[in-house]
Amino acid sequence: MKITKVICSTGRTGFFFDDQRAIKGGAKSNGSAYVGEPVTAGFTAVRQAGEAISVMLVLEDGQVAYGDCAAVQYSGAGGRDPLFLAKDFIPVIEEHVAPTLVGKDITSFREMCANMEAIEVEGKRLHTAIRYGVSQAILDAVAKANHKMMCEVIADEYGLTPEYREIPIFTQSGDSRYDNADKMIMKAADVLPHALINNVETKLGKDCEILVEYIKWLSARIQELAPSEDYKPVLHIDVYGTMGMAYGVNNYEAMANALERMVEAAKPYKLRIEGPMDAEEREAQMQALAALTKLVDERGIDVELVADEWCNTLEDIKYFADNKAGHMVQIKTPDLGGINNTAEAVIYCKEKGIGAYQGGTCNETDRSAQVCVNVAMATQPVQILAKPGMGVDEGIMIVYNEMQRILACMQAK
Repeated sequence: MKITKVICSTGRTGFFFDDQRAIKGGAKSNGSAYVGEPVTAGFTAVRQAGEAISVMLVLEDGQVAYGDCAAVQYSGAGGRDPLFLAKDFIPVIEEHVAPTLVGKDITSFREMCANMEAIEVEGKRLHTAIRYGVSQAILDAVAKANHKMMCEVIADEYGLTPEYREIPIFTQSGDSRYDNADKMIMKAADVLPHALINNVETKLGKDCEILVEYIKWLSARIQELAPSEDYKPVLHIDVYGTMGMAYGVNNYEAMANALERMVEAAKPYKLRIEGPMDAEEREAQMQALAALTKLVDERGIDVELVADEWCNTLEDIKYFADNKAGHMVQIKTPDLGGINNTAEAVIYCKEKGIGAYQGGTCNETDRSAQVCVNVAMATQPVQILAKPGMGVDEGIMIVYNEMQRILACMQAK
């Protein structure tokens, strides 16, 4: 089976591009927008509409395989590739990627992804978003050519024998951390609420007092609205490095003390804290997170720390996992480029005994979310992100429904 044509179309994502540095620097929210000047290269506003590119591969039998190129909400920050705008990158796909695919036989997913990821333009690899979307289309093409589901292709090519089962779904609240938490509870979300704690003064508190009170409220709210007596979700809160801003990046004792208070507030539920500090570069971030993880374990604090910032690529994830920088690593799927790297990251973390959280961003599309579910069903991470968007309902629907379709088809086989 050959690929006869590559077609690109512009698309919208499920959220926005946000200038993280401007927000951390004090840009104020104004309704759904932000007031202030952008500081990250490429941004024309602190918040601007998210963009995507759909890449469609036309097969010689008329089938069309497709994937969506998308980048994370906080593009250009934390060591990531620059802002991803469709008008800038469709020409790159048409000029540099399409010629390597058109007229070529569909071979294996891993071989075709390796060839695609080796493409360089002016001495640089393709933008992670391009590699992300094109690899999705390749996976779909290999599946269609071989009359398989995408998850089966991943399992076969990586030598996996998964027990196909439901994977806990993690939901994001955005700034609506109260109203959206209610939606999550009523829909029995497995892991919640993310909470978007990205400002010390208004969301964390100088001694984490605002966040502790929120966790207390959340625990009580779950008990009030729980759809069943056996509903026991995990509380997973992303603090975007604000604990390091409040106490100092290397003030591990102060952070550990605050984590103890959070654990107490979360009871009877298990607590995860993502991104406690942001050391502004990879080596320092790994060392700081590893040191805090070690202290938390030594003190027996019942919290799981989750690595995120500066842990972007497959190489980064291996580095953090090797050094036990965190109890869990977010595999932020668009940041890894090809989704072959997502599969390998989950497999590696599991081999190292580190929790694999197959994440991503609210700023993806329905298609990228569906393909990610297929990767997760084959590799079986600890949890998977409900995406795209911050509205809760849509992300849960897309991820849950794709998961259930896979399970039903596998059962039917």
